[in-house]
Amino acid sequence: MKKIIAIVGMGGSGKSVASDILVNKGWEKVYFGSVTIDKLKEAGLEDNPKNEQMMLAKIRKDLGMGAYAKILLPKIKEVAQNNNTVLDGLYSWDEFIILKEEFKGNLVVIAIVADRKNRYSRLKERTIRPYTVDEATERDIFEIENTAKAGPIAYADYYICNNGSLEDYAKRLDEILEQI
Repeated sequence: MKKIIAIVGMGGSGKSVASDILVNKGWEKVYFGSVTIDKLKEAGLEDNPKNEQMMLAKIRKDLGMGAYAKILLPKIKEVAQNNNTVLDGLYSWDEFIILKEEFKGNLVVIAIVADRKNRYSRLKERTIRPYTVDEATERDIFEIENTAKAGPIAYADYYICNNGSLEDYAKRLDEILEQI
C-alpha cells in the first residue's frame, strides 16, 4: 500500500491547494466534499451553503460522525493500492479514527491553518462555491459544533501556516513530503 495523506483545515485554509500540488506530483485525490455534492445532486437540490449544511447533517444523522470515511473507504482502499493518495477534506474525529485504524502507519495528517480574515477573503473570492463573510462564519461555527472538525486539526502530524506566499506554502509541503 502506498502513502495516504489526509489534508485537514477550516474552509479557505488552502486544503485544495495542497491537494492540487500533490496531484501535480502524481498523487491521486479523494475529495470528501464530493459525497455532499453527489447527495445534493441525487436529491435534486442546488449546491449552496444552506443545502450543504443540511445534507452534511443528514448524512451524519443517518450514518454517524464517521459517515464520510465509511462511504469513501472502499474508494480510498482501491486508490491506495497502487497510488499515493491525498484525502482532501477529512472532517471529523470519528473519520480520522476509522482511517487511522484501517491504514495504520500509512496515514499522515497535514493540517492547513490560516488567519480567519485570510480564509474568509479566499472563500469570498473563489470562483467555485464562493461564500460571503457571514456564510463563512456560519459554516465555521456549524462545522466546529456539528462535525468534530477540530480534533483532526489539533492532532495532525504536520502543520502548514498558510498566511504567506504560495511559494512558501509549497516549500513547506515539500519539506513535509521529504520527512514522510
